[in-house]
Amino acid sequence: MRGQWSLLLGPARLCLRLLLLLGYRRRCPPLLRGLVQRWRYGKVCLRSLLYNSFGGSDTAVDAAFEPIYWLVDNVIRWCGVGRNDMTTVSICKKCINPKPARTHHCSICNRCVLKMDHHCPWLNNCVGHYNHRYFFSFCFFMTLGCVYCSYGSWDLFREAYAAIETYHQTPPPTFSFRERVTHKSLVYLWFLCSSVALALGALTIWHAVLISRGETSIERHINKKERQRLQAKGRVFRNHYNYGCLDNWKVFLGVDTGRHWLTRVLLPSSHLPHGNGMSWDPPPWVTAHSASVMAV
Repeated sequence: MRGQWSLLLGPARLCLRLLLLLGYRRRCPPLLRGLVQRWRYGKVCLRSLLYNSFGGSDTAVDAAFEPIYWLVDNVIRWCGVGRNDMTTVSICKKCINPKPARTHHCSICNRCVLKMDHHCPWLNNCVGHYNHRYFFSFCFFMTLGCVYCSYGSWDLFREAYAAIETYHQTPPPTFSFRERVTHKSLVYLWFLCSSVALALGALTIWHAVLISRGETSIERHINKKERQRLQAKGRVFRNHYNYGCLDNWKVFLGVDTGRHWLTRVLLPSSHLPHGNGMSWDPPPWVTAHSASVMAV
C-alpha cells in the first residue's frame, strides 16, 4: 500500500515542483502564474496561523472556533439571560461559557474569575470578587506590622550596626559567636522589615487608589483605553461602577450601617461582599449614581 502511495505522490510532487519553477519565469502563462501565486499565498497564510508571535497554535484554534463563538454569543444575546438568570456580557473564548460583567479569564488558573483584579504569584491564587477584601486587609495590616517592627527596633538596629563596624578594629572587640550572630540577625531583620514595608506599602496605596475609583487593576487599563477613545470623539467617559470615594469603600468593605465600621472592618469578619459577582446593581443606600458610559 505504501508503495502505491509513493508511486502516486512522486509524479504529483514532480509536477508541483515544475509548476513552481515555471512560476519563477516571466514567460509562463498568466493562468499558471496566478495558480502559483495563490499556492504561495495559501502556504504563507497557513504558516502564519500555525507559527506566529501572538500565540502559536492557539491562534489557529481560535480562528477555527470563531464561528462557534459567534453562534454561542448571538444565541445568548437573543435569549437575554442564561439558565441561572445570569446577565451575560460576552462569551469567554477560553471556557466557551457566558461571561458576566467585570469577569476575566485567568490563563494561570485556567478559569474565569468574577471581578478579577490580578493573579497573585505569592498567594498562588486569583484576587477577585470574594477575596479582594481579604487581600487588601492582608496587605494593609502587614504593612502596619512591618512599619511597627521597623520603628520599634530602630535603637536595636543602630546598636547592632555600630557593633558590626567595630569587628575590624585593632584590637578586635571581645564579642562571642552568639553575640555576632545576634548583631547580624538584627540588621538583616530590620532591613527585611523596612523593605517589605516600602514594597507592600506601595502596593497597598495603589490598591487603595483603585478602590477609591471603583475599578480593579484590569479595569484600570480597559477604562484608560476607553477614556482615550471617547476623548478623541469629544465624549466624556464615566466609570459605571464608581459611586464616589466613600461609597466605593463602603461597597468594598461591606459597610451597610455605622456599626459595621467596627464589626466588619476593625474586627475580623467573614461577611460576604455586596452582590453575587454576576450582576452589579448599586446598593440601595447608594444615592449618588447616574447613568454613564461603561467599558466591558
